[in-house]
Amino acid sequence: MCGIVGYVGHRRILPVLLDGLRRLEYRGYDSAGVAWPENGDLKRVRAKGKLNILEETLEDFRSTRSSIGLGHTRWATHGRPTEENAHPHADCTGRLVVVHNGIIENYFALREQLKKEGHVFKSDTDTEVLAHLIEKYLEDDLVEAVLRALKDVEGAYALGVLWADKPDTLVAARKQSPLVLGIAQDESFMASDIPALLPYTKKVVFLDDGELAVLSTGGIKVLSINSGDEIEKEIQEIKWDAAMAEKAGYKHFMLKEIYEQPQAILNTFRGRMLPDTGEVELPEMGLSDEVIKGLNKVVLLACGTSWHAGLVGKYWIEKWARLPVEVELASEFRYRDLLLDEKSLTIPISQSGETADTLAGLRIAKELGSRIVSICNVVGSTITRESDGTVYTHAGPEIGVASTKAFTSQLTALYLLALYMAERRGTLNEQERSRLLKALLDVPKIIEDRLGEWHENAFALADEFYTYSDFLYLGRHLQFPIALEGALKLKEISYIHAEGYAAGEMKHGPIALIDRNMPVVALVPKDHVYEKMVSNVEEVKSRRGIVISVGVDGDEGLNRLSSVMISVPEVEADINPFIFTIPLQLVAYEIALARGCDVDQPRNLAKSVTVE
Repeated sequence: MCGIVGYVGHRRILPVLLDGLRRLEYRGYDSAGVAWPENGDLKRVRAKGKLNILEETLEDFRSTRSSIGLGHTRWATHGRPTEENAHPHADCTGRLVVVHNGIIENYFALREQLKKEGHVFKSDTDTEVLAHLIEKYLEDDLVEAVLRALKDVEGAYALGVLWADKPDTLVAARKQSPLVLGIAQDESFMASDIPALLPYTKKVVFLDDGELAVLSTGGIKVLSINSGDEIEKEIQEIKWDAAMAEKAGYKHFMLKEIYEQPQAILNTFRGRMLPDTGEVELPEMGLSDEVIKGLNKVVLLACGTSWHAGLVGKYWIEKWARLPVEVELASEFRYRDLLLDEKSLTIPISQSGETADTLAGLRIAKELGSRIVSICNVVGSTITRESDGTVYTHAGPEIGVASTKAFTSQLTALYLLALYMAERRGTLNEQERSRLLKALLDVPKIIEDRLGEWHENAFALADEFYTYSDFLYLGRHLQFPIALEGALKLKEISYIHAEGYAAGEMKHGPIALIDRNMPVVALVPKDHVYEKMVSNVEEVKSRRGIVISVGVDGDEGLNRLSSVMISVPEVEADINPFIFTIPLQLVAYEIALARGCDVDQPRNLAKSVTVE
């Protein structure tokens, strides 16, 4: 997820671009850049790091009188955070620049073809392909060149284009990545999100997928990318204040990020799987098929929420790739006498890529000869630099301290990795892999369709239960780690004591806690342990415990046993962790809100634990 800003009008360009990028820096902060026309050419300035570094670099250009330009703040997906990989990216002539948010899935094939045609690339990014593609088709009509280039592109994009030979026009385009246009008197704006526009206008046009816009001082014209026909768009007026706009209208970043999960999951598997053939493509793993076939153990290494993702991944890897898996708390792993060698694969899992304990464990495993493939959200972070390969999640920046979309993106990466290894090891046939990939393909739509309903359920539940001081979460098999994660979310942001347990362990101690003052959250999918899980619910009920269940649509038997039941669709058993996670996040959020807690910045917690 990156931030794009574009402007054409009568104001001096640099203050507009820098102000817009500052308001979008939450979307990306590993590098930034701007470009504008000057004296018949294009001026392009980029810098690695946060926006203040770019601002310092631009001190010598404050006097520019240009009133059109593009800006970008980057969250890396292809290529490390460096000045060369920062946007805007230029074509071979240096007279055309592009800023981009999204992922170009076929960038490698396009890049190789363009190199054969004589184009010279100067970055490791997928975005630079767009600049050279447009250059390839550009004669004297910029819009036509962009339309032709986009027909060659597979993937997602929000795009801004500026050409020195047409210094009064910007071109924007969108497919599966957000882009909003702003309209004022003799001024036109583009941005990834509304905050960048609010100081100048509240009149906006939301571009839809497959649309291209031409921006000038005369206004905005929107065209269909497929047909080239002009499209009439409705102008809407934003009524949010600046703080709410930064959160896209949500009250908290955490809630926004919960609602972003369908897109984050989609971004993580997009371009990496072929459901019809059961193939998974993860070239970034950096391991040969021979090495994968020769493995005798996998170690998943993580802390907190990432550790819970690893516990789910264990089930998938053992079941599909037929490898024994250990899931280790990094803070304990680093102090053990470890049995690792070159036939072991250690997989550190970290949102930030800077978690101190996980990094220390990685280094010890590496010293012992283990192969290292990390799962991480931040390109160029320390953990990724010290790994043999990295499977990146594409969740985008996560601002809320309590992890939500990073968790489900990690699950997605683990799901793909397990099937990738199964394919290489020959332990799962094509038909089964295809079935499982098609099940994953359905997940974003399933979640998106039910988010509103689950939120309403959580709101009603919170009103009834926010005063309780203790919660117990129960699950079996794949739902045990989700019970742990649900309890952790409640603890983190509401400060209520909550514990997650494997339901079969309830009679080994926790059952002593159950009485009429103990809400018990039971996760009950219709899977092979359904009857056993229902028996656990009945045991809670017989001791006057309050049962809050998450079960499948139409399960009347479970509903009768429950004080409150949240319904989820019945799906392929192996994707239940994705589906059951979301209602628990919303329950934690609404209970914390009812208790007056700081949801985005809970006490005593930091987003990334970079010290032991």
